[in-house]
Amino acid sequence: MTPWRCPLCAAASIRAANTVPDAAIGEQDSEPLEVTESTHELRLESTSPTSKSYRCEAGHCFDIAREGYVNLLPVQQKKSLSPGDTIESLQARRRFLDGGFYQPLRDALTEVITPCQTLIDLGCGEGYYTAALNDVACEVIALDIAKPAIRMAAKTYPALRCAVASVAAVPLADASADAITSIFAPVPLAEMLRLLRPGGQVVVVTPAPAHLFSYRQALFEQVHDHEPSKFAEAASEHFQVVLQKEVRYDISLDQAAINDLLLMTPYAWKANPVRLSAVAQLQSLHTEAAFSVLVLSKPMLDLGGA
Repeated sequence: MTPWRCPLCAAASIRAANTVPDAAIGEQDSEPLEVTESTHELRLESTSPTSKSYRCEAGHCFDIAREGYVNLLPVQQKKSLSPGDTIESLQARRRFLDGGFYQPLRDALTEVITPCQTLIDLGCGEGYYTAALNDVACEVIALDIAKPAIRMAAKTYPALRCAVASVAAVPLADASADAITSIFAPVPLAEMLRLLRPGGQVVVVTPAPAHLFSYRQALFEQVHDHEPSKFAEAASEHFQVVLQKEVRYDISLDQAAINDLLLMTPYAWKANPVRLSAVAQLQSLHTEAAFSVLVLSKPMLDLGGA
């Protein structure tokens, strides 16, 4: 099982690395702070017959919640009191996804990922797609900055290893993963490079240009195409592009699904209130689901170099 790293020790290590040692400014008998890799690792311990926690050598302790997840998001990494998706948005997404509207995408993910040992899903949400990845990985690590999302994922899918954490500062060691997924979530390229073993895969899913086009037409006077190609161009500087494909099919939504879609997507935040109200009252809507699936590979190490 891949060990967690202490986010507080990791932050201290970064601060130490970025601090000019006293010796550099004339204090020759002072030594810079040293934080070792072993200090970073969290070890599981039982605090009572019914309670468990993770603790590092420096004494930082992180309790395992009743649902089975651990909160590894330091307050310094929070930009708000409750970062990430709201409970209402997550519940709407759960109802919508349980309706099977995005099942073809879920199936496609397991087809493009090479079976592996350890997979990390960045920005896992309530775990719908993440749970399917158990079919291709022995260990699936689910991370999200939203505590309600991780609580839902851990409770519904106990086979996942779940943690509240920032995807920009993942509490795992370098070269921990064989595969990383980002499904409608942030794509921190530097962290992906750090976490992946040589030859490891990255799978990124974003909306394709035509995704929910008629739905967006009803919400906005002017509809702008999604542009997944922009990310592919940026990623190609660091990764090899293995595959780029679209998953497209028609869907028919009833009023309940339409309203759940409004709650779970950012479109509603930007829509004109009059148009938003009109869409919410629709009895049915026919549109197209269209997803861009990009598969990347981290280059192997150049063993012949000097």
